[in-house]
Amino acid sequence: MKWVKFRIKTITEAEDIIISTLYDIGLEGAQIEDKVPLTALEKEQMFVDILPDSPADDGIAYLNFFVEKKEDGLLEVQGESVDADTVLANVKNELEDLRMFCDIGEGTVTVDETEDIDWINNWKQYFHQFYIDDILVIPSWEEMKPDDEGKMVLHIDPGTAFGTGMHETTQLCIRQLKKFITPETELLDVGTGSGILAILSLMFGAKHAVGTDLDVCAVEAVAQNCAANGIAPEQFDMMIGNIITDKAVQDKVGYGCYDIVVANILADVLVPLTPVILNQLKPGGIYITSGIINDKEQTVVDAVKAAGLKVLEVTYQGEWVSVTAQKE
Repeated sequence: MKWVKFRIKTITEAEDIIISTLYDIGLEGAQIEDKVPLTALEKEQMFVDILPDSPADDGIAYLNFFVEKKEDGLLEVQGESVDADTVLANVKNELEDLRMFCDIGEGTVTVDETEDIDWINNWKQYFHQFYIDDILVIPSWEEMKPDDEGKMVLHIDPGTAFGTGMHETTQLCIRQLKKFITPETELLDVGTGSGILAILSLMFGAKHAVGTDLDVCAVEAVAQNCAANGIAPEQFDMMIGNIITDKAVQDKVGYGCYDIVVANILADVLVPLTPVILNQLKPGGIYITSGIINDKEQTVVDAVKAAGLKVLEVTYQGEWVSVTAQKE
């Protein structure tokens, strides 16, 4: 299908009111482009492999609204067929009305027609098979090469929001997991995302894994990736919620029952997570962390020590750090 994009240049303070106003005339699902820094909560809820760098906020925002274009060239808005000029005129009228009582910045509108786009699968062109040491990571839409026969293979379809395993922090965790997993390992993966770390742990021989995440979409991603790798449902339990602040989640995850807890998140999340996760670890249990940029290393090390854990090893890859500790 083809789409017509209405792109509005405004200011960040006017994003919500413009989106709400245009929703009333049938434009839904705005794509927002701005440079507003992530809040502490947004950082906590990040479950991608790496927190993106952002330029300084200049107060400018672009709102993109996509309307499907039918075969006859008309657009369907609120169940009615209209032409793009009519929609454009309605948008401009609404913006002018808003301008009378609030600042919307430039408030200009441009109209473009996109080519036929598969919004769900378009990102796949950027993810191809690769190796993490001796492990082949391959998406479902690619085939194994003859030279790869006999290798350990992780089939992963991360989706648009979850990690692929390509980032250094994930690889640091994988190497540490290989060192400590045994056939009796009960593992907890905090911020599991697409389930890479827990699934690989089970492939390395762990007995059972539990994954927690804040986003319900992780449940389906984990289920699909478990199925792709022959992981039985009873081997991997998923739980949604904030283990740092929600005691119900902590209770469900369980206390003193994990040989390994792994958390590939962010240093600012690891600091409050560490004293909580101490309760989930067995005596002698291993705590593997990453998502730590090098200038945050000491912050995480200090938090680990303050929780009463013994630092076993600090490993590095590029600008990233993994801290491995043990509950004594």
